[in-house]
Amino acid sequence: MRTTRTTPRTGSTPRTGSTRRTRLLAAALGLLTATAVAAPGAAAAPTRTAEPEQLSAISDAILNAEVDGTAWYVDEAAGRVVVTADSTVSPSSLARLMKAAGPSAPNLDVHRVPGVFTPLLAAGDAIYGGEYRCSLGFNVVSGSTYYFLTAGHCGNVAANWYTDVAHSTLIGPTIGSTFPGHDYALVRYDNSALSHPGGFSSAPNAVVGEAVKRTGSTTGTHGGTVTGLNATVRYSDGSTVRGLIQTNVCAEAGDSGGPLYDGAKALGLTSGGSGDCTSGGTTFYQPVNAALSAYNVSVY
Repeated sequence: MRTTRTTPRTGSTPRTGSTRRTRLLAAALGLLTATAVAAPGAAAAPTRTAEPEQLSAISDAILNAEVDGTAWYVDEAAGRVVVTADSTVSPSSLARLMKAAGPSAPNLDVHRVPGVFTPLLAAGDAIYGGEYRCSLGFNVVSGSTYYFLTAGHCGNVAANWYTDVAHSTLIGPTIGSTFPGHDYALVRYDNSALSHPGGFSSAPNAVVGEAVKRTGSTTGTHGGTVTGLNATVRYSDGSTVRGLIQTNVCAEAGDSGGPLYDGAKALGLTSGGSGDCTSGGTTFYQPVNAALSAYNVSVY
């Protein structure tokens, strides 16, 4: 992503009419920015609402704009599309996104957040595959065969998973993995010496405002609330995932695949986000029900 800086030429004197036009243009652009882009955590003042079909078209237009580092979801109740942009999104990229929305741009609420939207993958602890570590999500079962769920971007990078960094204790192989598009993977328990406790139940999808917790191998357990549903995120590497739960729960690299839950209700698998557990962040989760359906397994 390239940002172009214009520098006035030394010694040149613009014409009066040109100067006036430039100032008017700058004022107009400044007004557009102030109206369309809210400060982090603040909501832009709504200008008008849109019907569901129009909101869907706006969402598609944002997807087609291909701006890395953005996430968005449709708020049908408010008649708005809520866009979150990370620190890598330049003003010119935001302008491209607004242009893609066209006449429907007033229906966008754009928020800036610190950090970079990335899948939270790291080399280190918990479940190990290849040169990476992730977090175990939920233990699941089909018939008499036991598995666990984790993130698809984890399953993509390793054929087998282990309990230790030395790869001396095998858990089992990756049976299925989907990323991008969705973000879930299934790993089978092939080591009969390993226990695989349950304690969760499948639940209806999360709701906005619901208090949730997330557990990961890097940062342990943290809580927060659901801020959006059916979110689409385009990570900094260009990979796009749809249908996600958006929250204000913090997470860090290595927490990928870990469970999002409300009490005993299994809700999601950690996909990615920005920020950290010192300053806070924005995170996204693959709804677990989609993974259960894809692999025909059940939590227990």
